[in-house]
Amino acid sequence: MPRALITGITGQDGSYLAELLLEKGYQVSGMVRRTSSPNFERVAHISNSIDIVTADLLDESSLVAVFRETQPDEVYNLAAQSFVASSFDQPVLTAEATGIGVARVLNALRQQSPEARFYQASSSEMFGAVHETPQNELTAFHPRSPYGVAKVYGHHLTVNYRESYGLHASSGILFNHESPRRGLEFVTRKITHQVARIYLGHANELRLGNLDAVRDWGFAGDYVEAMWLMLQQDIPDDYVIATGVTHSVREFVALSFEAVGLSWEQYVTIDPAFYRPAEVDLLKGDASKAKKVLNWSPTMVFDELVASMVISDVDLVRAQFGQ
Repeated sequence: MPRALITGITGQDGSYLAELLLEKGYQVSGMVRRTSSPNFERVAHISNSIDIVTADLLDESSLVAVFRETQPDEVYNLAAQSFVASSFDQPVLTAEATGIGVARVLNALRQQSPEARFYQASSSEMFGAVHETPQNELTAFHPRSPYGVAKVYGHHLTVNYRESYGLHASSGILFNHESPRRGLEFVTRKITHQVARIYLGHANELRLGNLDAVRDWGFAGDYVEAMWLMLQQDIPDDYVIATGVTHSVREFVALSFEAVGLSWEQYVTIDPAFYRPAEVDLLKGDASKAKKVLNWSPTMVFDELVASMVISDVDLVRAQFGQ
C-alpha cells in the first residue's frame, strides 16, 4: 500500500486529492496546523480513512518529525496562505508560509524521505501581468501580488532541489480551479453563496470589485488527478494545468444568478474596496504538455461548474436556515 502525505489536506484541493488517493488504495496522512479551532469539514466524510498529523510550514522541526513518522512515498505540498487579497495585507506571513515554507518542506523531505516523490502546488498567479497568451511552462513570470511572488520562489526552489539533489520533484502550475468546497473568501464562492442567500431571501445585494477580470476556470476534482499523474511519471517535470477557455467575472456572476432564475444587474453593486492594488487582468493556460505527457484533460465545463456551485450553496443555505 503506497503512502501519501498531503499538506493542507483540509483545503479544497487536499480533500479532493485525499478522496482520489484513497480510491487508488493509498494510505493517506494529512498534515494540519495545530489551531484552537481546526476545520475538518471538507474531510469529515473520510475522517476514518485518513491519518491526521500536526506540523507547521513555519516550523521545520515539526515537518522533519512528520516525515519521520509517516515515511511517505509521495508528498503533495498544498498548504499555503492561498488567498491573494490577504497577501497584500499580510505579505510577510505569505512569504513565510507560501514561499519559505516550501524550503522547509523540501529540506525535511531531503533529510527524511529523499526517495519520495514530491508535488509542489504552483499557481497561474505567477504569470501576473502576462507576457504572452496563452501561458505555458516557458512563459515568463511577472507576479502582481505578494502571493504570486511567494509562489514563484517556491516554484523555482522546487526546480532547484530537483536539479541540485536529484529529487523527484514536480510542480503543477494550476490555473483557477473551483468547486462547492471552495473557501468563502474566494470571489467565485463568494458569488455563488451570496446568490443562494439572495435567492432564498436572506440578502438583497452582492458587492464585487473588478467584473472585467478574465480567468481560466476549471473543476478542482479534475485538477487533483493531474497532480497524481505528475508523480507517476519516470521523469519529474513542471506542467501547466488549465482548460484553455476563459470567462470574465461578469460571466461567472451572470451564470450564477441565471441558475436560480434571477437577473444579476438587479443585485450587484461595484465596490472599489474589492479592487486589488495591482490587478491581474487575463490568465489563460495552455495545457497541451499535460495532455500529451500525462494524457490529462478537464472533464467539467464552465457552465456545469458554476451551476454545481450555486446548487450546492442553495442546499447549504437552506440547511442553515432550516428551510
